[in-house]
Amino acid sequence: MPSPTSNSAAFVILIDTREQTPLPMTTGSQPATLCTGDYSILGLEDRFAVERKSIGDLIGSLTTGRERFTRELQRLRAYDFRRLLVIGHEEEIKTGRYRSGASPTAMLHSLYSIEAKYCPVVFAPTPEAGAALIERWAFWYVRSALQCAKLSAPRSLI
Repeated sequence: MPSPTSNSAAFVILIDTREQTPLPMTTGSQPATLCTGDYSILGLEDRFAVERKSIGDLIGSLTTGRERFTRELQRLRAYDFRRLLVIGHEEEIKTGRYRSGASPTAMLHSLYSIEAKYCPVVFAPTPEAGAALIERWAFWYVRSALQCAKLSAPRSLI
């Protein structure tokens, strides 16, 4: 099976210019101003989006920044591929290991609601693991898009 770093589906990860601590990508990446999300793929900016949050940022987004965050999530719904990537462990939320008086149960229920209404929520334990997930998703998304394009192209173009 090809790996995300093989040349069978070349791609460039776009990292939003507002991202303060970008994840450490191992494949090609470049800064870009993205309309939605923090990470996308060059040429597929309107189809692939990953919103990244740390545990602290997530809790803030679910409490004091909820209206703004909900608007972000609503925009994500328009994308073929969309994820909320949380850098940290779900256990940190379950046990209330964050700076907020917000109930762990309420925070978990908010995440379950996000999954039902907007997009999957995926946890990665480290920034490196988060970057690897985005690279894997991008590789397989690009590969799938190329296969679909090849199948729908007129035979004279193949």
